[in-house]
Amino acid sequence: MARIAGIDLPKEKKVVISLQYIYGIGRTASQDILASSDVNPDTKVKDLTEQEVSKIRETIDKEYKVEGDLRREINLNIKRLIEIGCRRGVRHRRSLPVRGQRTRTNARTKRGLRKTVAGRGQKRGATKK
Repeated sequence: MARIAGIDLPKEKKVVISLQYIYGIGRTASQDILASSDVNPDTKVKDLTEQEVSKIRETIDKEYKVEGDLRREINLNIKRLIEIGCRRGVRHRRSLPVRGQRTRTNARTKRGLRKTVAGRGQKRGATKK
């Protein structure tokens, strides 16, 4: 089993796909890594030699920020936005969508479950039948 950047890559998948299990590496980055380290993208992880694994590991360490370092940088960027009080920071603080999406409807994932509000159901003055 290949272990790169602290992640165990799945053995049965192709290297192109399995590199995407590392946080910060997507499809394009995975293809670029394999091209620069001269590894065939169609080989499965279990068929990689130790030299190929070490080449991939070196390429990732040299050129990419992944896993813990990347998560830390993203969290620090969000904290900085919150501290300076810009619009994006305020939206992060209030747990609202940051990039201009509407919130009157939708945005359930970000806002959480619905909160019941008194007097929202039946209109005033209306009688039950």
